[in-house]
Amino acid sequence: MTGRAYTIFDTGIGRCGIAWGQAGVVGVQLPEAREIETRKRLFQLYPEARETRPPLNVELAIEGIVALLRGESGDFSDVTLDMAGIHAFNQRVYQITQMIPRGETRTYGEIAARLGASGAVHSVAQAIARNPFVIIIPCHRVLEAGGYADKISPHGGVISKRRLLSIEGAGGPSSKTLFDVLLPVAPPRLPG
Repeated sequence: MTGRAYTIFDTGIGRCGIAWGQAGVVGVQLPEAREIETRKRLFQLYPEARETRPPLNVELAIEGIVALLRGESGDFSDVTLDMAGIHAFNQRVYQITQMIPRGETRTYGEIAARLGASGAVHSVAQAIARNPFVIIIPCHRVLEAGGYADKISPHGGVISKRRLLSIEGAGGPSSKTLFDVLLPVAPPRLPG
């Protein structure tokens, strides 16, 4: 597809990237360890895109992403996403995920239940992992059962869900590590 473009921009967690076409934003890339790796990932995902100044719709997305990554509320209500080529099931998952308030989380199972497809937990997890609109569609707010904050999608770079949730001020069970989950079930040590 012709007419795609991208830009790199500064945030509180590093230099992010965003790509767009005539129909709206096609993807967001959180920072990799180095900016050159972020650019390389964007090129792999959108090889036809050229770096240019963003239009108003993309500027609104950038402002929202920068605000959210500063720990503030990001407003994406006026941002147009290009969902062409995204499976209808995934689009429904993203619509539900977009409604999760800042500072709150849901599990894959809860999203599946909202879809009326409680047996589709694996499919929900796959849709979340394929989310090209990270931050705008807050996939970091969707966790494994038990609230374990697993790694984010490939568009997430080196940033974990737990770090994004921490920036948003989400805490408690939703930010558990594997250690936190296993500690309460470990047998007590007997004096020896």
